[in-house]
Amino acid sequence: MKKIALLFFVIITCPIAGQSNYKEVDFINNLFSLNFERLNEIAPELDKGVDLPYFSFMKQIVYNSGQKPKKDKKIYDQLKEAKLRNNLLLYNLTLGMYHLYNNTSNEQTFKFLTNSLIHAKQNKEIKWQKITLFFFLELYSQEIVQSSDTHLYYLKEFKSLIKNDTEQFWFHIYNIKLISKRNKGDDTIKQFEKAFINLQKHFQKKKYNDNLSSYYKYFDGLRHQLQGDIHNAIINYQKVVELTEKKSFLKYLKFSSLIQKSQLFSINNNFSKSKSNLEKAKKEWNISDTIRSRFIQKKYTAINYFEPLKKYDSAYIYLKESIRDEQKLDFRKNTIKISELNVRLQTSEKENEIIQNEKKIVQLLNTNLKTETSRIRNKNLLIGSIVFIIIGIIIALLIYKNTKRKQRIAEQEREIQIQKTEKLLKEQELAAIDAMISGQEKERQRLANELHDNLGSTLATVKLHFQHLQNNRDNPKVEHVEELYTKTNALLDEAYQKVRTIAHEKNSGVMANQGLLPAIKNLAKQVSNGDGLHIEIQDYGLEERLDNTLEISIFRMIQELITNTIKHAEASEIHISLTNHDSLLNIIIEDNGKGFDAKILPKKEGMGLRNIEKRVEHLEGTFEIDSTIGKGTNIIINIPI
Repeated sequence: MKKIALLFFVIITCPIAGQSNYKEVDFINNLFSLNFERLNEIAPELDKGVDLPYFSFMKQIVYNSGQKPKKDKKIYDQLKEAKLRNNLLLYNLTLGMYHLYNNTSNEQTFKFLTNSLIHAKQNKEIKWQKITLFFFLELYSQEIVQSSDTHLYYLKEFKSLIKNDTEQFWFHIYNIKLISKRNKGDDTIKQFEKAFINLQKHFQKKKYNDNLSSYYKYFDGLRHQLQGDIHNAIINYQKVVELTEKKSFLKYLKFSSLIQKSQLFSINNNFSKSKSNLEKAKKEWNISDTIRSRFIQKKYTAINYFEPLKKYDSAYIYLKESIRDEQKLDFRKNTIKISELNVRLQTSEKENEIIQNEKKIVQLLNTNLKTETSRIRNKNLLIGSIVFIIIGIIIALLIYKNTKRKQRIAEQEREIQIQKTEKLLKEQELAAIDAMISGQEKERQRLANELHDNLGSTLATVKLHFQHLQNNRDNPKVEHVEELYTKTNALLDEAYQKVRTIAHEKNSGVMANQGLLPAIKNLAKQVSNGDGLHIEIQDYGLEERLDNTLEISIFRMIQELITNTIKHAEASEIHISLTNHDSLLNIIIEDNGKGFDAKILPKKEGMGLRNIEKRVEHLEGTFEIDSTIGKGTNIIINIPI
């Protein structure tokens, strides 16, 4: 009976313990499936356990996909104004998704997604690693061209974590999308065909919803297009248009399909349908990235419509406007499709140029025939030509001298700039030296106070005892002599222990046989106490030792920051995180103390924060303070190693 009761207890309690984690997995799986009906049910339940409705935010950002910027901006404002950021993983992931879909900053997108991935790996949250890698792949797939092979790292990482068919489907999709953005000729086409065959085999094994099927149909259309099967390509693209109707999160698929249909109708000389699809595509521009949509629209209008109709003036205007947009986007034109279009356009431009040159040659021949009728006019033309050449030579010499003069001025300006830079570096170096000297002086002052206040009084008492013994050594009336000797001996032992303690504190930092992490943990153990203060240490990637000088500098800075917290913050908890990632040491020191106004920090004296900031700058690192009165203080230090 006892065993049955125990089993019943386990069955009842275990699902409750893992309920939150199960719902998170369910949320992520439905996010991969783009099943927003189910997400609308799960998100509110999960949001009950966190400080902000992160899950509703994520669901809404993906659903909007940048097509409802005002609603996304409200989410962004709530995130930035939030005081509680207990769940840094969800906080960074949500902000990364916002910047990704609203096209505000690739730099910010990469920053927040990287922070999310680091937190997911630190917490060993495989499910959150996968969804973060998914959005990394989406970031790289939004580029018109691939500027590097960095995306292959995230693709490989995502593949290594795949657990189900939907995740396998997305791996094939992003593999194809990223292959399509390379420009390596026939090799790229072969890679595309091979990748699509893998997708096709996987897709046929399982039935997917319309949202995921639209991706497959789009690339199936692209495959038929590359094979020259225009009829089936148009059928697939039209199916994508139908599946993506009124779905903001698939709007860019609809836009791309209409553009591709326009090109195919143009190849079949059906220019009315080509123009019709271009006009429909214009209604599907990405609201958060109109420059990119306009660039594609203008370029394909020039190539698919005006150029085949030999309306070269209009084609030139549209192409010129698209080039301006392309320059704003700073994209390189090296994909298969864009290269093909450029070749066609360049060919048409060359044909137009040949026609113009032929006209000029005919005009020149006519002019020569007329001028041959008169020797005098020939002579005048010769003289005029010689004069023109002489004037041209003079102008060329003047331009050459002017160019040389500008070059000399530019070189002088560069030298002046180099001198200013060297002066600034010297000033920064002197400031860093002043900070280190100030730190050393502060340490010496602390040691002097310790010797004076702690050891000095003990030695003064010993001296009094010895003077008393010396003055009364022959006096038989003095009592308790043995007891006095015992006390004096005890005081000497106490003085010896204090000297050892001071020496140990002086050298308790980064010992040669100890290292940075053990020293910090030892310091935390010494400072922590059961009732008043608790210090927690977390580390990641510090298995190997750093340079000894660097370890000592880092330890002293952490020791100073802990001392400041104890003196000024009135905190009961201090959390120290040390992360070594990609040759960058990240140090985060958080406390739950009373905080302070970081804007008036320069007016604070004696806190040592400015000296620490100078030390970090000397190490070519960064130093940030985030403090709120009544909420505690976060100090973030990044040091290259």
